[in-house]
Amino acid sequence: MTGRQVVVTGASGFVGSAVLRHLAERYPQLVPRVVSRTPAAAAAAGAVHRVGADLADPASLRGVCEGADVLLSLASYVGPDAGRCEAVNSAGTEALMAQARRAGVRRIVHLSTCAVYGPGPHRGADVGELTPAPVSPASGSRLAGEASVLAAGGLVLRAGLVLGRGDRWVVPALADALRRVPAQWDGGAGLASFVDVDDLAGLLAAFALGDGAAAGATGVLHAHHPDPVRNRDLMHALAGHGVLPERPAADWPWSRCLEALATTPGWVSERQFTLLARDHWYRADAAWRLAGVDPGPGPLDRLGRAAPWYRERGAVTPG
Repeated sequence: MTGRQVVVTGASGFVGSAVLRHLAERYPQLVPRVVSRTPAAAAAAGAVHRVGADLADPASLRGVCEGADVLLSLASYVGPDAGRCEAVNSAGTEALMAQARRAGVRRIVHLSTCAVYGPGPHRGADVGELTPAPVSPASGSRLAGEASVLAAGGLVLRAGLVLGRGDRWVVPALADALRRVPAQWDGGAGLASFVDVDDLAGLLAAFALGDGAAAGATGVLHAHHPDPVRNRDLMHALAGHGVLPERPAADWPWSRCLEALATTPGWVSERQFTLLARDHWYRADAAWRLAGVDPGPGPLDRLGRAAPWYRERGAVTPG
């Protein structure tokens, strides 16, 4: 597949920029067609062909997939604006899939999120063992967008929490929560699914360009490291890299954690805090096996690569 035309949406985002870096390093002969609202994606590593378009404006997408063999659908809006969530994640994805079908794109890989499952606790469920129950406009509209991808014969990859250079949500959220709840959070025992952004990029590229089982993969798969990460281990690792302060030894029960969060000003919601601190992990071995990709040592072992970036920006409120 390395001689084919690959279209990438969301290429200027956190995951999308990592995918472009991976493609430039692994497949230097490729010149991806990057669909973006702004010229920023054109400055990514490697040569790209930029096409100006916006998922929120379906008319602008006309022809973006013409002549393409592969579509990597990585664009999403995860903010609080319900109207924009619908326009980008649901209607925009539907319009993009219509263009892909019209152009005869043979392989579609779409990035979604495990947030579509809604409130936990979730402990080791595989795809099909949980009924999605999204609680926010962002996750609800992303679930709706998945339906368009599946109808087009594409592959949906639901990722857990993503760490690495470019992360403006997970570690900033942990920093805000630690400031407001300065203790062990119910023993720090919560397990959650995480993935390093560069490992995720490799998995996405393998499904987009790989042969064998990867080439025929459709439906829904989980896309994070197979081994969940315990909260106390993540917080300790971040402290060890100088990204977050060492957490106080005091162990607060969950009720006291929620009380402190509610009474101390900050931007992380109770829902987001629960997602970070309690059990939300999902089986993900199938995706790596089908893609023929080694998941690597895990996101904690990858933190050293991103630590300088986090030390500069890790505690900022996402914009």
